[in-house]
Amino acid sequence: MVGKPGDPGIGSRCKMPPKRKPIPPKLLGFDIGGTKCAVLLGEIASGGKGVRILERRSFPTETRLGPKHAQGLLFETGERLLADHGLARGGLGGIGISCGGPLDSRRGLILSPPNLPGWDRVPIVALAAKRFRAPVRLENDANACAVAEWKYGAGRGCRNLVFFTFGTGLGAGLILDGRLYSGTNDLAGEAGHLRLADRGPVGFGKAGSFEGFCSGGGIAQLAATRRKEWRKAGRKAGLLDALPPSALTAKAVAEAAGKGDPLSRSILEESGTMLGKGLSLVIDLLNPERIVIGSIYARCERFLRPPAMAVIRREAIPRAREVCRLVPAALGEQIGDYAALSLAALAAEGPR
Repeated sequence: MVGKPGDPGIGSRCKMPPKRKPIPPKLLGFDIGGTKCAVLLGEIASGGKGVRILERRSFPTETRLGPKHAQGLLFETGERLLADHGLARGGLGGIGISCGGPLDSRRGLILSPPNLPGWDRVPIVALAAKRFRAPVRLENDANACAVAEWKYGAGRGCRNLVFFTFGTGLGAGLILDGRLYSGTNDLAGEAGHLRLADRGPVGFGKAGSFEGFCSGGGIAQLAATRRKEWRKAGRKAGLLDALPPSALTAKAVAEAAGKGDPLSRSILEESGTMLGKGLSLVIDLLNPERIVIGSIYARCERFLRPPAMAVIRREAIPRAREVCRLVPAALGEQIGDYAALSLAALAAEGPR
């Protein structure tokens, strides 16, 4: 006789086997740069609240050997990672590819980035999907970093976020209304091209641009110009005075500023002021709830934030300014790794 629900002891006599927790899907990430490439194996953490890096391998891009050399190493390294972790090529949840632009992310093409000579209309998404039998997502590096900080870093929980690289150059990634926004042909977020002054350091091919004032290369140009002006005015250029031109870098300026060097601090103050001008435009135009800035800003926040905020308080629409927080990136030097894996997680979620 079969017991009825609610009969005493029926649960103890007919125990169901415990449900096994699903194994988090594995992810593969490719971070493609002009100097080096990295291949990441990761997984979505339990509960889907993060991405965990299981292993990372990197190698020089060696652009002189042509694109097929690096592409071959990317895929071979990915296959070795899978094999070493006991995974088959078809056992991935998704693959993410982060690469400098220009790109056609919807068609999965790399379109001749300046730091990757010969990478002309490379169908990297189709090649990776065929090789690994998994969904693939391609985005430029700024967009990929924006996704990483939005999902797992300083922008977690936001629906409207702008991420700025502030590294060698200045790029931006836009998260608008809870989705990555890349524009009509992947050119949304090219904030570095905005002109903030009629004259100034050159960035993105334009004098006085946002990138010219707010990037590693731009700060180096500012340092060379301001040092020359100080010397001409008969002022000592302090810790920057004896440096040869090749050593007059953003890193050198930051280190000197940390030691109290007046010229270096004035250079970072100027960069911070122009950062505030650029961010005021972004705040007025996009009304974000958070602006996340990486690399140089994250390392030099104490010098760059005060002048930037002074301009934002003066220039931005008050109600838009009041709901927007300016914060340094949280993922640090590993942001490129998390960026590629974050795209893999998006690929695993399904088509865009």
